[in-house]
Amino acid sequence: MIALSILNIKEFMHILLRTDAFDSFLLAEGSITTYMAWMLDGHSHADFFSPEDEPYPLAAQEAYIPFSLVRPACFELIKGKRTPSSFKFVFLLSSENQRRTIASIQNSFAPEDVTGMYLNLKYQDKRLLCTTGISCKVFSMDKSLGQGWDDMVQRFFKKHKIAYELLS
Repeated sequence: MIALSILNIKEFMHILLRTDAFDSFLLAEGSITTYMAWMLDGHSHADFFSPEDEPYPLAAQEAYIPFSLVRPACFELIKGKRTPSSFKFVFLLSSENQRRTIASIQNSFAPEDVTGMYLNLKYQDKRLLCTTGISCKVFSMDKSLGQGWDDMVQRFFKKHKIAYELLS
């Protein structure tokens, strides 16, 4: 697990809310505090859509909703003259992306051993922090999967030109 301090919050928010950079992540949960607190439960309710609706396949294949479906609503809540007091987003990889990620990192874990690979964003007191984490069904002294995930997140940020500082 690592913690990253985002250096240019305005640019990061543009990337998060106005581009598709984070659209492949699932949103497990979130909150946005403006003049009130908005709580986001990312559990997918695919039965809301008809099978003919464009979002249906995205919502039906995972337990959590893809951020691509939530991003426009988050933008509407956050945009404006005033910065939110705080927000938090808990992202995780889709099942397919998690399988590919586990396979790409030399480690001792089987895909069924890992319950989630997370990216947490928290804005509070005019600071934006990002932490990484993994959740496993089994205990292991092997830290290679977590370290590999940490490296992948840093490469993702560099690819999208997100300036950050690694915190110790």
